[in-house]
Amino acid sequence: MASAHVDPFCRDHLPPREQWPQLLFDLPELQYPAQLNAAQALLTGPPDDRPCVRGSGEEWSYGDLRRRAHQVAAVLAGDLGLVPGNRVLLRGPNEPWLVACWLGVLLAGGVAVATMPMLRRAELEAIAELARPSLALAHHGFTGELPDLPVVAYAGDAELTGRCAATDGATKDGTFRPVPTASDDVALLAFTSGTTGRPKATMHFHRDVLAIADTFSRHVVRIEPSDVVSGTPPIAFTFGLGGLVVFPLRAGASTVLLDRVTPPQLADAVAEHGVTVLFTAPTAYRAIVGAGKADRLRGLRRAVSAGETLPASVWHAVHDATGLKIIDGIGSTEMLHVFVSAADDDIRPGATGRAVPGYRAAVLDDDGNPVPDGTPGHLAVQGPTGCRYLHGDRQQVYVRHGWNHTGDTYVRDGDGYFTYLARSDDMIVSSGYNISGPEVEQALLAHPDVVDCGVVATPDAERGALVTAYVVLRDGAERDAAALQDFVKQTIAPYKYPRIVEFVPDLPRTSTGKLQRFVLRDRAAGR
Repeated sequence: MASAHVDPFCRDHLPPREQWPQLLFDLPELQYPAQLNAAQALLTGPPDDRPCVRGSGEEWSYGDLRRRAHQVAAVLAGDLGLVPGNRVLLRGPNEPWLVACWLGVLLAGGVAVATMPMLRRAELEAIAELARPSLALAHHGFTGELPDLPVVAYAGDAELTGRCAATDGATKDGTFRPVPTASDDVALLAFTSGTTGRPKATMHFHRDVLAIADTFSRHVVRIEPSDVVSGTPPIAFTFGLGGLVVFPLRAGASTVLLDRVTPPQLADAVAEHGVTVLFTAPTAYRAIVGAGKADRLRGLRRAVSAGETLPASVWHAVHDATGLKIIDGIGSTEMLHVFVSAADDDIRPGATGRAVPGYRAAVLDDDGNPVPDGTPGHLAVQGPTGCRYLHGDRQQVYVRHGWNHTGDTYVRDGDGYFTYLARSDDMIVSSGYNISGPEVEQALLAHPDVVDCGVVATPDAERGALVTAYVVLRDGAERDAAALQDFVKQTIAPYKYPRIVEFVPDLPRTSTGKLQRFVLRDRAAGR
């Protein structure tokens, strides 16, 4: 099927086909038609009166979400002049209108570029420079830091909401028809921070959106129509997009969207809303048990953990308190969602799991050869989804010999279970967030008192790792760690700030001036 994109930007900026990973469509449910609009597929099926999405005081049925998503699409294509293939930047908290906007962009043939609401203007400008969006749809409370492009606000009495109300009659009688996109038309650009601090965009097709539901959700999590799904990851994270939007819609279930809740508040929300499937990070599960709120999770049928490795101690603490068997998993923005996991009696606490049905996983050496079981190596994956960087940025680093190399060091045992050992690059994984050390360094170096700095991870039992900055100050400057932390929070997303700041006279560097990060890592590990 030929592309439906009038704007060829995404297709023109795909990496060369020979640099793509090998794609697998072995399962019968992964045989998608050539013409496929993922949003249309997700909205088809459940009756209009079935509960669908709750949050921010809104309670929508499937009929409500269909109508509003179609209204958004009609406004985009009619009033705002969107043509298929245009990118639309999305910014807002987890709430129903963000879901309607995301679906509406896809229905109109656009490409969704969801962004974290915590990002600052400089970070959003970097994303916009790469994605070149035609416009932005933003929650009315999150329009302030957007780059210079047309912005339409939604929610409450905002402009988009009013325009949607005006299109009500047109969408009800079916005037708006979803754009018949090709299954391999790009549906979304998902951004991930690289070790250089420069964001990278991963390109995912319409079929990829369904594939993550038809593999991990269908075969491991097994969401059912009667389930109520909730969790903490932002929809701008692919973990949140899949778990809180794509998976429940694909299964005909309902979802409860929460915005920036603490772990104890999350536990209370699970009990209050009758949540049966939960998606969050190990840090939250640990904190819920520590706060004495584990009993609030007893209504759960499934508990899913991702974003960082799940310690066996946390798994056992939750299981002892509730009887729940947490489903651990590893995914990546490049692969869109989880590809190694295990559930129920297949779980081995401390191990991530085995390859999700539809995927293959291996542990390889530097030359791309499988290593013997029990030997550490590079985790490599193949499946129906795969890495395609916008502009091909670092494509040949992530994809080698037809495999997606995740940047993680793993070991596999004789039964095919994969156990995480460490990150293979400079990414710091803290409380489920991927944080680029060099990006934090750039933020610190913008402070007038900072002469030099290096940022690495300090192992931490609670968060997995803590962002740790080794800072060289100008002569006479005051050693004020709190001031530097506040400066970083104002420069980049607050969750990236260094929780440990150590002042040093100089940094370890090679004769060519390259920072010796391994020296700092060893120092941090010995704290």
